[in-house]
Amino acid sequence: VCDKELIGKRFEEGNFQLDVKENFFNGDEVSEDEAIRIMRQKKAEDATFNIIGKKAVKAAISAGIVSESEVGKIKNIPFALILI
Repeated sequence: VCDKELIGKRFEEGNFQLDVKENFFNGDEVSEDEAIRIMRQKKAEDATFNIIGKKAVKAAISAGIVSESEVGKIKNIPFALILI
């Protein structure tokens, strides 16, 4: 799950980088409510989540997928990698 405007971009800070690859993240665009619904459904199925961007992370927090303390930042871009 990622913010649409981040697709295709790379962010680097020190030894860390976020590659928001189009072939991985370019899928269906959905509303925040729909994203929350999908994440809750996938959480019940034991899923892995790659979440990048302010809106995506906010939706993941609302869905109960991630907590604020589990969110990292690279170049002020919030992200979370979650294995449930």
